[in-house]
Amino acid sequence: MGARRRQEWRGRGTRRDARRGIGLGELAITVIVGVLLGLGLFHFSGNGGGGGPPAPAPIVQPLAESSPSADGAAGVVPPGVVASAVSRRFGFCHSGGGRNCVVDGDTFWMDGEKIRVADIDAPETHPARCAREADLGARATRRLHALLNAGPVALETGDRDVDRYGRKLRIVTRDGASLGAMLVSEGLARRWEGGRRSWCD
Repeated sequence: MGARRRQEWRGRGTRRDARRGIGLGELAITVIVGVLLGLGLFHFSGNGGGGGPPAPAPIVQPLAESSPSADGAAGVVPPGVVASAVSRRFGFCHSGGGRNCVVDGDTFWMDGEKIRVADIDAPETHPARCAREADLGARATRRLHALLNAGPVALETGDRDVDRYGRKLRIVTRDGASLGAMLVSEGLARRWEGGRRSWCD
């Protein structure tokens, strides 16, 4: 084969190799775009390939920050949700967990869930800070125990779900009347106003 013929064959092979290289490159790009589309990391503008500007990326709004609870916790829930009234037999559980028992004047366990009475602040008992608070706290605990055992109660959500201790914040009612308000009217608790105050003054 003459030198000229060999040169022509070499030129054809080079052109074929170039065409093959472009084909493999296009195939690789197609595969990569397909994977990105499948993962949602890439999208076409949907303009029919007309060369218009790409569709704007969706704006992702940050989640709204939860408002702090009565004790500074998060968990915003729709207010006014009322669970069906139920009856339980309550004991006492002054420390640790329980199923259906009263911890103090504004905290109790119901069906294994710890509930904080959301509309009041009762005297502390674990520990009390003075003799007056200890006496009021013991009376508030016994009164809440008696009220819970007097008949069915319903639990109503306020504007927050849980406090920073993981307790469910609920307004406890019977026939629409707040048990917390009853404790307030008897001098055994205060209306919750966003912070605790001393019972020893």
